[in-house]
Amino acid sequence: MTDDGARHEVWLVRHGETEWSRNGRHTSTTDLPLTADGERVAAGICDRLDDDDFSLVLTSPRLRARETARLAGHPEAEVDADLAEWDYGDLEGETSDAIRETYQGWTIWEGPVPGGESAADVSARLDRVVARCRSAGGRVLVFGHGHSLRALTARWLALPVTDGRHFRLDTATVSVLGYERDTPVVLRWNS
Repeated sequence: MTDDGARHEVWLVRHGETEWSRNGRHTSTTDLPLTADGERVAAGICDRLDDDDFSLVLTSPRLRARETARLAGHPEAEVDADLAEWDYGDLEGETSDAIRETYQGWTIWEGPVPGGESAADVSARLDRVVARCRSAGGRVLVFGHGHSLRALTARWLALPVTDGRHFRLDTATVSVLGYERDTPVVLRWNS
């Protein structure tokens, strides 16, 4: 696969800041707009995308990801429901500290997630995204969310989705997945 170089790269863009991401509240299905600062930073992402030579551009269906794609110069991004953020269920809108008052030591990676998605559910849908990226025939650009893009990275590397916990991902950042010879790797992270 290295003979094809950049043709097999997947560029990941986490959406710009929202009020809830700024305040550490878990956001999956709540459709929040970007803050003014989130819009400003998202508009600057186009300068970090190298060029526009992407054979496929995908986005989560959530407003914050779609708006980031538009502001970053990719209004044509195709909505893919499999890129939605991990569904936090009954924990939607809560901070980790508040959740830990009920579930000691809680993380999304180990649950529980009452009324939401299990790690197996998230893995199944992100495996479909990985397969789609690998069959795209060129570089792919993906706009999404913190936990789902971290989980996608784990699946790209053939790791359990829960190993996404090892990849901190800030808002409005660009990361790149690819290959070293035939081995899936992280080429650039959180830039």
